[in-house]
Amino acid sequence: MSNGYKEDDYGWVRELMQYPQTLQQRLDFFKDTSQVSVPEDPIERVVFQDRAKRAIRKIAQNKGHILMVGRPGTGKSMLADMFNNVLDKSLGDYIRPKESIVAYPGKDKNHIRIAYENPDKIDNLFLDLNKEIEIARDNTDDFCLCDQIKSVNKVKNGLIWTTGLSALAGIFFPPAFIATGLAGMGSIFMFMQENNHKAQEKIQRQTIGHKQNAVKHLFDMVPEVLYDPRKDKELMARVSEPDARNMKGGFRHDPYQSGNLQTPPHKRAHLGAHAKSPIIYIDELKTLIRAGYMSELLEIMQKKEFLLEGGRDTGSGAADRSENHLRADNIIVACCNHDTLEYLQNEGDGAFLSRIEDKGEIVQMESAVPETLKNIRQVAQYIKQEIIELGKEFKGTWREVIEKEGYEGVRKRSRQILGRSLPLDYKLKEREFSKNAVLEIIKELRCRSSDGKLSSILRPVNGIIKTAEFEAILHNSPLVEPEHVRHAIDEHVSLEGALAREIVEHKRDLKKYISSVTDSIGYVVGLAVINSRSSGRAYGQPLPIRCQINAGGIDKVTAPGKTGDIAKAAAQNVRASIKNIFAKIGAPYIGYEMHVEYIQAHGGVEGDSASVAMDIALISDYIKQPVNQRYGVTGSLTGDIVLSVGGVTEKIRSIMDPALGMEGACVPWQNKHDIEPLLINAEYEYIQKDEVPGIRLFRIEDRKDPFDIYFCKTKYSAYNILMGLSRREVEDKMVERSKKDLEFMYNMRNTSFSFQPHTIQ
Repeated sequence: MSNGYKEDDYGWVRELMQYPQTLQQRLDFFKDTSQVSVPEDPIERVVFQDRAKRAIRKIAQNKGHILMVGRPGTGKSMLADMFNNVLDKSLGDYIRPKESIVAYPGKDKNHIRIAYENPDKIDNLFLDLNKEIEIARDNTDDFCLCDQIKSVNKVKNGLIWTTGLSALAGIFFPPAFIATGLAGMGSIFMFMQENNHKAQEKIQRQTIGHKQNAVKHLFDMVPEVLYDPRKDKELMARVSEPDARNMKGGFRHDPYQSGNLQTPPHKRAHLGAHAKSPIIYIDELKTLIRAGYMSELLEIMQKKEFLLEGGRDTGSGAADRSENHLRADNIIVACCNHDTLEYLQNEGDGAFLSRIEDKGEIVQMESAVPETLKNIRQVAQYIKQEIIELGKEFKGTWREVIEKEGYEGVRKRSRQILGRSLPLDYKLKEREFSKNAVLEIIKELRCRSSDGKLSSILRPVNGIIKTAEFEAILHNSPLVEPEHVRHAIDEHVSLEGALAREIVEHKRDLKKYISSVTDSIGYVVGLAVINSRSSGRAYGQPLPIRCQINAGGIDKVTAPGKTGDIAKAAAQNVRASIKNIFAKIGAPYIGYEMHVEYIQAHGGVEGDSASVAMDIALISDYIKQPVNQRYGVTGSLTGDIVLSVGGVTEKIRSIMDPALGMEGACVPWQNKHDIEPLLINAEYEYIQKDEVPGIRLFRIEDRKDPFDIYFCKTKYSAYNILMGLSRREVEDKMVERSKKDLEFMYNMRNTSFSFQPHTIQ
């Protein structure tokens, strides 16, 4: 009975085996990356993102806005930098601000007036004003208490004369001595008062800035330059946490709020990105949403002007305002991830997105691109760019050591850092990648994607390239070779990757234990993936599944543990598929209770890629047929058809370690191109079991330790590989089991029942 394969299908599988030769031919334009050139156009140095690059160029022509939506590491920040670079070289002199922004005192102590002035003219104005104030300060009389001192001195002298005269009179008239005493005490007091005035005068004259305080009210009237275009040459402002303070500006806190020393508001004003920068780059819109600045941004984008307002309600500048508007004709370059995009679509009925589309474009960054000749060349270009950057880093870090001590000093110090002896001709210098090393990078990009595409999440690959460089340097290799890249890939795993390795180690012993103590009935090795949020990479792992099916009164599927809605729906789909089989083959059907267990899947299971594995485990338990525990299986089951799933390449790689004891896997036919990267730098051959085609990979040189991968179109193909049964044999066993269950149910009810055998259709 046919499993859905056509004669052309076998030819297509054989064509897959030509992939490494085809890829080698596409890379015939170079032997190593020294022959790869880097484009002069900065925008073209961003690889893969053709649509985003076209949008960036369009914006550079019409001063529109752009929102780049995509996963981290796809090149959003790099495109923004390149856009700034290109616009600076092309139109920078025309869009760069040319006027100074000056703040003048306003109508009262809480208002300021904003003016746009010619920088040279404002310099002359300030020079003239400062000269006039200096003259006024110099002409200010010194502090003087002469009048007070003179009056006190007169009184003092009068009292002294009175004291003397009253003393003479006392000789002849003794009561006059009373006046002598009183006048003497008064003269002493006035003497002290005179000295006090003289001391005050001296202190005031010696105090620094006393003349400055006399003209403070004049200084407070001098305008303040808030922005000078001659000092700030940057076109683009990078705002990581947008809020009113760094986007619009405001008024600083005044520490001198008493003693008549208040700082006027125009002296405390400061500007944000809107007033100073033609281009505003918001790296992550999620921070803008958290700060609650979205409504203000929308208003400024529409009006292209804004009023400068005070800060927090409790601050000293809360009541400060500008009387007139500041211009804000900015180009908004923003980035966000898909979770933020969903919020933007709901917020204000997508008002921000509407503003962007009105004068710009929303660009979906590519997470994966087809493996075309152009994109393969861009991979080589990207590696070359990283090599050049690494060379610059070496020169910047070791420049002084090389100048003073030469490369021998670098060698000696590197030996101390690395803790190992280094070759005599060791040089800390960047190495070029060989063609086969580039192939390994392409293989890794293919493994991190699916459907014959290359992953566009390149930031994690930077670390692999640099680590491969260091490996080549440590071995003093003239080129970076494939083994250096493979070592770097093993070294660069994310947190999720390290966790996946531990799980694989645990599952290896678990699988061996299950195989040794069970009859393998109802057990199947599914394949799952853990997705890394930091690197975007998927890490495969085996997923042992145990299923049991028992005759019962009602249909019921039980899937305990942290099972997601999609996985539960997949279990329901398997139940419907089994019921459909009974209907097709004419077997009697009664209610069945189905139990699905993901063995020690403590983190839970989500997705439908285990639905084929569940179906096989349930059928195995139903017909009591053992499942080959040395084969893994993955696929999404719809009826009898096995549909494609994600992460197939990583799932296969996770069980190819010989220590795990796996001998092969069944994958969906639609995922056949995901096997292509595994053929790079490997030995392989075509295989076929009955009607099911496949490819045999050899994990060890000299064609040793084979690993078989079969491409299944229907679940019956998987039955054949994992249980060794054809479709006819499986259906016959199901009919036999259903009859026994039906008889058992009637016997339980003490009901006599005879039935005629059904014919399989």
